[in-house]
Amino acid sequence: MQQQRRQPELVEGNLPVFVFPTELIFYADDQSTHKQVLTLYNPYEFALKFKVLCTTPNKYVVVDAAGAVKPQCCVDIVIRHRDVRACHYDVIDKFRLQVSEQSQRKALGRKEIIATLLPSAKEQRKEVEEKRIKEHLTESVFLEQMLCQTARTIQSWAWRDGFPRDTPKHNENRTASSGPSLLTVFLGIVCVAALMLPTLGEVESLVPLYFHLSVNQKLVAAYVLGLITMVILRI
Repeated sequence: MQQQRRQPELVEGNLPVFVFPTELIFYADDQSTHKQVLTLYNPYEFALKFKVLCTTPNKYVVVDAAGAVKPQCCVDIVIRHRDVRACHYDVIDKFRLQVSEQSQRKALGRKEIIATLLPSAKEQRKEVEEKRIKEHLTESVFLEQMLCQTARTIQSWAWRDGFPRDTPKHNENRTASSGPSLLTVFLGIVCVAALMLPTLGEVESLVPLYFHLSVNQKLVAAYVLGLITMVILRI
């Protein structure tokens, strides 16, 4: 009699664990954040047992710290912060979620979740907004420098080709041109697009903030577009 094939045993600790979110942030001034929910997903065809461990269990209450989740289902794990004090601000705690088969004791997989208590949600949002503004200013300075460099390059081209003045000798030796180069046309399109973007400071706009340009950037774009227009007209 042919023996039935046995499925290969799962290696301890190598089973991927799917949990969301992977980071918990509690805000001291916002009581609604003192309760967080972890969602454990089981995409496998067998049931899983789970257990939640913590490096500082005295600071948290975990509802249903151990349990089971059916195949291709999910379960919510509620975690409450019960020791909101200033001495715990910015301290990183860790939760470990271990899963195993119901018929076995060894942990097939584990996942660590970071938990942090911050003093104020408003301060955190302010820091995020300041970081975004700094990134936008950095991009704006880079764009302005690029446009200025482009303007100087186009101006040097114009003077090299005899603009704004032409000598008779230059006119005699000038050969017929086939039209503006692709680079010139591309720069013109970029300048037109830059002028059509919202100005920095406009509130009622569907365009993301990092696409808003300052007045100086638009002046540079207009100047470059003017030079491009004159170069094309000379051709």
